[in-house]
Amino acid sequence: MRVPFKKNITLLTLMICLHISLISGQDKLPQIQLEKNQVSTAYVETKIDSIIAVLTLEEKIGLTHAQSKFSTKGVSRLGIPEVWMSDGPHGVREEILWDDWGEADWTNDAITAFPALTCLAASFNPELSGEYGFSLGEEARYRKKDVLLGPGVNIYRTPFNGRNFEYLGEDPFLASTMVVPYVKGVQKNGVAACVKHYVLNNQEHLRDKINVEVSDRALYEIYLPAFKAAVQKGKVWSLMGAYNKFRGQYTTHHKVLNKILKKDWGFDGVVISDWGSAHNTKEAALYGLDMEMGTGTDGLGVSKKDNYNYYHLANPFLKAIKKGELSEDLLDDKVRRVLRLMYRTNLNPNRVLGKLNNKEHHKVARKVGTEGIVLLKNEDAFFPIKDKKGVTIAVIGENATRNMTRGGGSSQLKPKFEVSPLEGLKARYKNATIIHTMGFESGASAYNATLPPTLNQDSLFVKAIEVAKKADIVLFIGGLNKSYHQDTEGGDRKVFELPYGQEKLLNGIHDVNKEIGFLLVSGNAVEMPWTSKTKGILQTWYLGSMAGHSIADIVSGDVNPSGKLPFSFPKKLNDNAAHSFGEISYPGNGINQFYKEGILVGYRWFDTKKIEPQYAFGYGLSYSKFELNNIRINQKKYTTNDKIKLTLDVSNIGNSDGSEVVQVYIGKHKSKVKRALKELKGFKKINLIKGDKKTVTISIDTASLAYYNTDISNWSVEKGTYYLYVGNASNNITKKIKFNLF
Repeated sequence: MRVPFKKNITLLTLMICLHISLISGQDKLPQIQLEKNQVSTAYVETKIDSIIAVLTLEEKIGLTHAQSKFSTKGVSRLGIPEVWMSDGPHGVREEILWDDWGEADWTNDAITAFPALTCLAASFNPELSGEYGFSLGEEARYRKKDVLLGPGVNIYRTPFNGRNFEYLGEDPFLASTMVVPYVKGVQKNGVAACVKHYVLNNQEHLRDKINVEVSDRALYEIYLPAFKAAVQKGKVWSLMGAYNKFRGQYTTHHKVLNKILKKDWGFDGVVISDWGSAHNTKEAALYGLDMEMGTGTDGLGVSKKDNYNYYHLANPFLKAIKKGELSEDLLDDKVRRVLRLMYRTNLNPNRVLGKLNNKEHHKVARKVGTEGIVLLKNEDAFFPIKDKKGVTIAVIGENATRNMTRGGGSSQLKPKFEVSPLEGLKARYKNATIIHTMGFESGASAYNATLPPTLNQDSLFVKAIEVAKKADIVLFIGGLNKSYHQDTEGGDRKVFELPYGQEKLLNGIHDVNKEIGFLLVSGNAVEMPWTSKTKGILQTWYLGSMAGHSIADIVSGDVNPSGKLPFSFPKKLNDNAAHSFGEISYPGNGINQFYKEGILVGYRWFDTKKIEPQYAFGYGLSYSKFELNNIRINQKKYTTNDKIKLTLDVSNIGNSDGSEVVQVYIGKHKSKVKRALKELKGFKKINLIKGDKKTVTISIDTASLAYYNTDISNWSVEKGTYYLYVGNASNNITKKIKFNLF
C-alpha cells in the first residue's frame, strides 16, 4: 500500500524534527520510570501518535502478529524494533529455531534455573519474590528479551493438573500477594512480565477444547484476583490469553474477559495469545487480542508457505479493514499498545544491560529453594541429619540424580549447571559415608509420550534393599518428574499415587531399615498412605540450578525449614473439591466441564465440609518451636472503610534460629450468601533467633472482606459478625477473635 501524500509530508516533518532534536540534544526518548512502574507519560503517547500517523496499514498489521516462533516484526524504515520473547516463568528458555521447536544449539544461552513457582509460593515471602523477579529479569535482559512469558497465576484446582508446578498455589490472596513483587522485579530491568494464562486454564487435559462453566462469584473471587493484582498493583506490561473456552467463547478473545481486563481494570498493556490460542479474526479484533503468536506453526499441524501472513490478525484482518468490515481504529489501539510496550522495553534508552549466571542469581535461587522447602513430618527429630564419621547414609531414588530442568513443556530450561540432590548432599557431608542407588527408573521424558524404562526394575529393587540394609539412615528421593502424565505441559496426571512402583520400594526398604526420610520432589500433591513408613518427609519441589545445595542446607540443618504448603494435600483424590463431583467437574465430558465446587477451592472446601486433609494449606514444620501470644485487634467494631490492625507477639522458644509465618484468616458468621468458613486475608513471615520475641502488626482493609454480589454485578461488604482466625496453618488456629462491621 502506497503512503498517501499527506502521510509522506508528516513523515518528512517528523524526520526533520528528529534530526534537529538529535543535533541540538534537546529532544530525547522519555525516561521510563521502571522502578515506579509508571505506565507511560503524555510525552510517550504523543510520540506514539506521531508514529501511528506515518505507519502504513500493512506496517501496522505487521506489529500485531508473529514473524517467527518468538518474535514479531518491527518497521525498519522508522527504526521500530522487533519484539523478542522468551518462555518463563522460572528461567529464560534456550534459543529456539526460527520456525521450529528445535533448539538452535547456541553455546551462550545457558542460564540460571530458579525454583519453580510452587516453591516460591511456599516461601510466603513477598520480598523474596521481588528478588526472584529481579534476578530473572536481569537474565532475560542479558539475553536481549523484551517479554518474559511468565509468571503463571492459574489457581491450583486439582492435583492432576500437569502445569501446577508453574503456578502460585490454590489461594487467590497468596497468589496476588506473591505475583506483584515478581512482576515489578522483572520489569525493573526494562523487560515486560507476561502474566498468564487469562483465564480458567486449570488443567492441561483437552486445554484447547474444553469449555469451562463457572459461577461469577468463583470467577471474581477465586480465579481473577491474581490477574487483577498483577494489572493494578504490579502494573504488568503484558498478559497472555489461555487456550480454553469460557461460556462457549475462547478466552484469548473473549467479550466479557476483555471488558474486565481493559475497561474495568484499566489494563494498558499488550494481550498476547498463547501459541495457537487465537481462533477467529473478528473476535480477535474486537475482543482484546493485540499480538497473535503460534497460530498454525506449533510444530504439530500443517504450516503454509508464508504462514505468518495467514494468522487471524495478519492478512485476514487487513482484508477485513480494507473491506470496511472491521474498523482501522481497532488496529490502531493494538498498535498503540505494542508501541507502548516498546517504549517500556526496547525503545527505552535507560534500560540496564542485564546479567547472567552470576553468584547473586545463584544465591537467590538457593535462598528461594531453602525458604520454599516444606518440612511435612519429623518424627523423633529425624531431621536435621548430622555429619558424623562412621554414619552411612543411603540415598535411594531416581530423583536423586535425575535432571529436573529439562522437560515439563514450554518452561523447560537449559541451565549452565544443575546441582542434583545427590551432588548437594555429597558436597555437604564430608564425614558421613553416602552411597546411592536408583531403586527405580521412570524412563526418559518426551513431549506427549511416555517412554518405557530401559533397566530391569526387579534388579533395581533388589539392589536398593541391599544398600538400605548396610545404611544407618535412608534418604528416599522420589516423587514425580517432568515426563508426560507427570508434572508437565500438554497433559494431566492419570493417577494420584506415587508412580514407578515407589510405594512398593519404600515398603521393601522399611522391612530392612526403619530410619527413612522421604524427599518428595514434585509440583503437586500425591497420595501418601505410606507416611507411617517414614520418620521424616520434606516437600522439595523442583529447585533448579541450586537444587542439591538447597536440599542439603535443609537436611543438614544449616538452614531451618520455613516453607508452608501453598495448596492442600488431600488424603484421597475424591477429598479434593474438583474431583468430588465426578467427571463433569473434572476433567469434563470432552466438551464442557462445570466447576461445581464454586468458591470452595482448596482449604475453603476442606474447612467448610469438615474434611481432614493429609496436609493443610499453610502447613509446614520447623526445627525450632514458635509461640503466638498476646493476640489482639485494635477494636471490636469497624466500618466498611476501616483497617483491622492485628497485633501479636511471636516467640522462638526452640533451640534453633528460624522463621515462622503468621497467617490471618477471616470468616463471616451466618452470612446471607454461601461462603467458606474462612479465607486468608493476611500473612507475615518473621525471622527470629532462638529465644527472641517480636511484636508483629498485620493490617487488613475491611473492604477486602467483600464478596462478589451477582445481584448487582459488583462487590458488596456484608455487615454483621465476623471471626478472625490467627495461626500458622489453615487447620492450626491459635486464636479466634469476634468483631463486627456496621
